Amino acid sequence: MALDDFLGRIPLARLFGRDQAPKALAEGARVPTTEDGYAVGPAQSFWDVPDDEKVPELQWPRNIEVYDQMRRTDAQVISVLRAVQLPIRRTTWRIDPASAAPEVVEFVAANLGLPVLGQDAVPRPRTGDRFSWPEHLQLALTCLPFGHSVFEQQYRIERDENGVLRAYLRKLAWRPPRTISRVDVAPDGGLVAIEQGTAGTDKHRMEVNRLVVYVNEREGGNWLGQSLLRPAYKFWLLKDRLLKIQAQTIDRNGMGVPVVKAPKLPESIFDPAEYVKRQDAEIKRGLKIAQMFRSGRQAGASIANDGDIKLLGVEGTLPDAMNPIRYYDEQMGRAVLANFLNLGGDNSKGSYALGETFADFFTLSLQTIALSIADTATKHIVEDLVDHNFGVGTPAPRITFDEIGSQQRITAQALKELVESGVITPDEDLERFARQTYNLPEIDAATARTGTGAEKAREIAELLQKIYLAVGVVITEEEARVIARQAGADLAAGPIRPTEEAA
Repeated sequence: MALDDFLGRIPLARLFGRDQAPKALAEGARVPTTEDGYAVGPAQSFWDVPDDEKVPELQWPRNIEVYDQMRRTDAQVISVLRAVQLPIRRTTWRIDPASAAPEVVEFVAANLGLPVLGQDAVPRPRTGDRFSWPEHLQLALTCLPFGHSVFEQQYRIERDENGVLRAYLRKLAWRPPRTISRVDVAPDGGLVAIEQGTAGTDKHRMEVNRLVVYVNEREGGNWLGQSLLRPAYKFWLLKDRLLKIQAQTIDRNGMGVPVVKAPKLPESIFDPAEYVKRQDAEIKRGLKIAQMFRSGRQAGASIANDGDIKLLGVEGTLPDAMNPIRYYDEQMGRAVLANFLNLGGDNSKGSYALGETFADFFTLSLQTIALSIADTATKHIVEDLVDHNFGVGTPAPRITFDEIGSQQRITAQALKELVESGVITPDEDLERFARQTYNLPEIDAATARTGTGAEKAREIAELLQKIYLAVGVVITEEEARVIARQAGADLAAGPIRPTEEAA
């Protein structure tokens, strides 16, 4: 290859960190443009390589069922996942124009149904047969429990208002993790395709150019990622077993264990064989009574003379299962930095300051997860949408979000301070918002009072004085009094005198 061709293929300005590329490479410079190593073995999909996971139940694809059971059956696991997912879903997501043209920004915002950063929210069309970002985000966050979440792009071809043929994003169809049967990965670790279909069903292959794949903590060519629940699996398993033992212990020892003592046999029985036969019969009868014993208003048992029945409890102290269960819950929360979930319960220790510190670290982790979601969505939703409609290489906007935890509750005191400091100016929209926020009745123009306070009256009086002093007798003093009284001022008799400062 000629040197000129070689130079034309390399972004030298970025390589050398200069505003302008050098005219030629340094003599003898060797710039790598290909890869010699690999992230995935040649002619292999990455799961053909020995799995690093040592627990058989957590090796793909069996781990999908395990993580699904964890997130559906355990209260602490559900709390942990909701603590991670709900703040990310609750924050406001936006389109950052970056360096994109206004036409491109508007088109992307209309397709995704997201507001543009720095602009007022624009009413969006009806959501029927259109892409929904909240629904997509909810499913995208399933990459946290499962390690990955796969979507297939689907567009609708229509003409816009100018008659230009456009590809509108109709939906991103979710492909459940349990239906994925194969992932093809290039030697450099890049995704090639994903195959869908379980045993006995048709296989469906989806190439990477039509996919959007969210992966949690991807390493190299591992496009299945790692579940957020992986560190909590051991504690969930032990807790599940301990809860079953605890339930059995209470069920077995809550009422006591019925023990029946067989009555003495008559002394008139001299035949040893008959004696043993009668004794076994009494023991079996007592065992049947014990096994069928139940608590209730009409529960009871009838035994022969000299027989006995007792409900015996455990001698000594039963092991307390709550402490280990509480410990397992704490460890599951700690796996996602959600330590604050364990504060405020029985025997919990820690101050409010400690809880705030835990919450701060947790919020930072949520920011990181949301950034990963935004980065993937920008690369494989926004940029694909722009490439299809405006050409490859056209500057594209990006998806961003408001900082998690930045939304503050609007209080009356906060509104008062914002108005007094001049940050915002009261208007009809602000009044309507305040009335809706505090469940106040709607404004009635017929009964509305305008400026009845002394402060408003003083402002009007000062205005009249300025008019009077500036241009001569524009209105009489009596007319000025009438105007001031209509504004709600209670003026004493006497002439209106200008202030010394105005004089």
